Amino acid sequence: MNAPHDCLLRLYAERHELEDYQSGVPRWCSGCGDNAILAAVQRLCRDEGLRPEKTVFVSGIGCSSRFPHYMNTYGFHGIHGRALPIAEGIRLARPDLKVFVNTGDGDCCSIGAAHWIHAIRYNMNLTVFLHDNQIYGLTKMQASPTSPRGTKSNTTPRGSYLDALNPLTVTLGVQNVSFVAQAVDWVPELLYNVVSAAYRHKGFSFVRVIQRCPEWLPDYFDPWIKNPERLRVLHDEAGLRLSPTLAKVYTNNEAHDPSNIHRAREIASSTDPIPVGILYRNEEVPCYDDLLMPKHPHTAASVKAGLEAELDKFTIRP
Repeated sequence: MNAPHDCLLRLYAERHELEDYQSGVPRWCSGCGDNAILAAVQRLCRDEGLRPEKTVFVSGIGCSSRFPHYMNTYGFHGIHGRALPIAEGIRLARPDLKVFVNTGDGDCCSIGAAHWIHAIRYNMNLTVFLHDNQIYGLTKMQASPTSPRGTKSNTTPRGSYLDALNPLTVTLGVQNVSFVAQAVDWVPELLYNVVSAAYRHKGFSFVRVIQRCPEWLPDYFDPWIKNPERLRVLHDEAGLRLSPTLAKVYTNNEAHDPSNIHRAREIASSTDPIPVGILYRNEEVPCYDDLLMPKHPHTAASVKAGLEAELDKFTIRP
């Protein structure tokens, strides 16, 4: 057991400021929604007192996937569509870490779709942010799975023919779903509240953040930004609440019970007004990582012994 003064020193050292989580200067475009998400997440880390050495951010490929580079924590910038299985592996191997995932609409909903579906079903303790700007930005303006029908891009010059995939309804339709929420990048207070609620949930927390792309779809969300009535703010007594100031601006709000999955699916199907808040939450769904949790946690000595035992199998002895 640590001496009392050791505990005091450790607690003092674990107090972190916002700057302690910042790393480098983001290279996203001015006005890109990724900046707002980064600010909300860094604020969360500070407010929750997350230790940088016990926190990891995992991403795939895309504009949003530069996220780990701007967090002064551990990070893993993976390959296209593979952020979720990497994060699941980290969670199983190091259950002591706080694991976050940042993925885009192409990274998650196209090449990574199979991993996305099974990650929901496994319900591992991960906080997942889907940065959805409804276009492929890094590869210079191609239609993504969430691009609305009629979107003109380099791959759909006459406009996309298919209706957009709805990440909320897809997630809510998978067995073992436990937390689904939505936010928009242009309302920072709501964005932070949703991010905070997602982190506190035990299980697979899926947050879709509708965000602007000032480079390829610069004016697309202006009608929603200029008219607050086109946002439907969900609130509940035990979760998300509006501040008095915000309530005066966003008057189109609805008292919603996040345990009601049928109503959550109805709300998720709406695209105008855009629903923001916690759509669904179920604390009773078992977590796959808990089911597989070893009775005796891995220690540095046990990991070393395991590696040596495996390497000894290939030792050539004289």
